[in-house]
Amino acid sequence: MAPTTLDKAGVKLVRPAHGLMRLSFTPVEDSVAFASIKASLDHAGPGEKVVLNSADFYGFNPPTANLEMLSRFFTESPEYREKAFLVVKGAFGSNRQPALDPDSIRKSVTNIRSILGSNKTMDVFETARLDDKHSVEEVVASMKALQEEGLVDYIGLSEVGADTLRKACEVAPIVTLEIEVSPWSYDKNVQDAIAAAGELGVTVLAYAPIGRGFLTGNITPENLDAKSLMRMYPRFKDEAMIENKKIVDKISEIAGKKGITNAQLCIAWVASLGEHVIPLPGSSNVDRTMENFASDKITFTPEEKKEIDDAVASFQVVGERYPETQMAFVMK
Repeated sequence: MAPTTLDKAGVKLVRPAHGLMRLSFTPVEDSVAFASIKASLDHAGPGEKVVLNSADFYGFNPPTANLEMLSRFFTESPEYREKAFLVVKGAFGSNRQPALDPDSIRKSVTNIRSILGSNKTMDVFETARLDDKHSVEEVVASMKALQEEGLVDYIGLSEVGADTLRKACEVAPIVTLEIEVSPWSYDKNVQDAIAAAGELGVTVLAYAPIGRGFLTGNITPENLDAKSLMRMYPRFKDEAMIENKKIVDKISEIAGKKGITNAQLCIAWVASLGEHVIPLPGSSNVDRTMENFASDKITFTPEEKKEIDDAVASFQVVGERYPETQMAFVMK
């Protein structure tokens, strides 16, 4: 899994990346979080960076807990600043709705910058979601204005499809597209978005490549806590998990033959979808981070790749990715 170059920024990025959401939604001690982040950033060789993915709403009390944790990390370990390529999502209100008017986007950007302070520059600002009230052209124009003021280095989008991405690129250079990609999230919309990104020179940040942990085989109806936030997701209803276990069983079979973990197979498979695709798994401890990054050494024979591709193509996933109220804002 060779590094990829962010075409429009000229930055060489390690694959995979490191999603930080778990570090604040299921809070861990700073010492644990910092060790996990260091474990990923230590994979950056000379002239390389590792994507760290955050948001200004990754937390409950306060919503900005993830960014505040990052600020503390870079204060304590300034030697890691140049190894990190920081992508931050914003413009998403406390009501879990997009906030895309120019003033709200500006407020999100300035708030992120204020929290990070001089400890770390935000490399890319992404709008977390789009809605039907604001065209992508309007949204990108607002971000472009902030970029021209020097408040944003690069612009990205999250959860948009191929046509929307093309429209966005006509307004301003888009450097990242963050979408969910995994063996159980690979429908035609995802495939088209990946293809369009490749044509347009946009790097895909493929989040949840392990299906929020389900594809490891370690999550079952019996052991998923009844109070877990995952229970809100249709794919994590008991009946859906029972049906979706079929793809897990196939992944386990192929991974077992190759002597790797399910997580490593999923991450390596997502990376195989294109040189411009960076798998973005999340982790909150050193061991899981090291397991994820060990996938960079994994390659598939044509026969292995075909076996995985065929399994993915034949599998009919049960349940949507998000609750109905949130599905209105994905792959716009």
